[in-house]
Amino acid sequence: MAKGCARRFSRRSAATLLLFTTLLAAGYAQKPAAPYQPAIPKTWDEQALADMEVPLAVPSHSPKHISAEEYYRLPVRPIYKSYSAYKSDREPAGYADWLRQQDPVILWDDGAHRPELETEADWIAAGELVFDAGVLFFETGTSSPEERRAFEAGTGDIYDRDGAGPFSKYVIRERGKIESADASCRECHTRLMPDGTVIKGAQGNRPIEQVANFGLANEAAKADNRDRFLADAREGQRRSFAAPWLTPDPNARLGQMSVAEIEAVHFAIPPGVFARQGTSPLSPAKMPDLIGVKERRYLDASGLVQHRSIGDLMRYAALNQGMDMRARFGDFVPAGDTREVGGGFFERSAGARYSDEQLYALALYVYSLKPPPNPNPRDGLAVRGQQVFEAERCGTCHTPPLYTNNTLVPAPGFTVPEHHYARFQILRRSIGTDPTLTRTTRRGTGYYRVPSLKGVWYRGPFEHNGSVATLEDWFDPRRLSADYVPTGWKGYGVTTRAVPGHEFGLKLPSDDKRALIAYLKTL
Repeated sequence: MAKGCARRFSRRSAATLLLFTTLLAAGYAQKPAAPYQPAIPKTWDEQALADMEVPLAVPSHSPKHISAEEYYRLPVRPIYKSYSAYKSDREPAGYADWLRQQDPVILWDDGAHRPELETEADWIAAGELVFDAGVLFFETGTSSPEERRAFEAGTGDIYDRDGAGPFSKYVIRERGKIESADASCRECHTRLMPDGTVIKGAQGNRPIEQVANFGLANEAAKADNRDRFLADAREGQRRSFAAPWLTPDPNARLGQMSVAEIEAVHFAIPPGVFARQGTSPLSPAKMPDLIGVKERRYLDASGLVQHRSIGDLMRYAALNQGMDMRARFGDFVPAGDTREVGGGFFERSAGARYSDEQLYALALYVYSLKPPPNPNPRDGLAVRGQQVFEAERCGTCHTPPLYTNNTLVPAPGFTVPEHHYARFQILRRSIGTDPTLTRTTRRGTGYYRVPSLKGVWYRGPFEHNGSVATLEDWFDPRRLSADYVPTGWKGYGVTTRAVPGHEFGLKLPSDDKRALIAYLKTL
């Protein structure tokens, strides 16, 4: 009987398919949707740039960006077809030889190469290409198996279930030459979960500082000209992090370090935290979660950029991919003359740009990102935690449904100019958070933005510089003590220090804390 039912079902399915095909042929099928025709903003709109950023804490040194004419003279970055990069012991046999036989394939440039862009879904898919595309290229095909194993062990780099790297890929820009494509959006904003799930757009957890600085001291020891190597290493730190208008510039300390010390400073930064250009390895920034960014009014931990439109997100992406290095901070231009650094970061990132089409697609893709399914149950404990959240008035700053009020909070010691209140959304109180990042770096506005609590179950470490690893650590009152051992970023040469600020909830009874954390993990 079961087989007879199966045959009848098969015949019925075939009849249905025949009817559907007939209707299509007769013209009864729904007409295809009209092509998506986006209104693409101009990325380098000088008027929009002029009032997009919140002034720095020292406003006289707020960045003055290059002109639109200079920006649009820069070449457009081509986006190449990419290939998975594997852990050394998981790479398929013959894979490297196969890669060397591949011809370069450009997927998108400013000329003849362009993905099919008919529907909004096409644009979003093209935006993922931009999100994944690296801007720095390093030849890897010459590395020995022993060198690769040493790199993996020394950096703690992580790989997905298949042994592939979820953060960067290989590209072939020249036949026979395998290169790692790094410094993409994907590298900082992809998270590998303990079960092997990859979450694109989330706060990243690749050990980027270790990957970027592994073996620096060994390279210095082998250099033909060690003095030159040291000078170049210090110059790289200066261009990336200096704020020379500050007296004293706290980052000047990097200019007195040996190469081994520079490597150690960066190695002290844990995954999820990054000394991106304009911050400092002495005061790095937590990697932001991009999921839900469409709802955020300010971007960067210090609220540096106002997010008023998709055009602002395009401009923010362009700045972070090297254009901020070309800005003038008073008399200081971080990139200097890019010809001086012969193929280094500044030439390869600040020396090219994405097209307006590419940045628009990227922004659409970022806007489309959705959080993964939340595994935490809305059980009785979480319901009680919501009651604690409401009783403690946490929603004043972390207002549902966004769980942020999208405002700026002054850092301790920063005096808010009165005219800022009319221009920006600012709380009239400080919550005592350590002000170093926002008062002593090139991204320092004197403010921190109020973060959203959505997605805290998959994020971490927490605080603007990733000082604590978990929510439980955040609600531990011991973190206010000078003898506290931070569970996230500690700092170079630091064993104990206080993690001050945001004392809300620290005095709750332990049962209420447990309930509150259970609720937060359901958001």
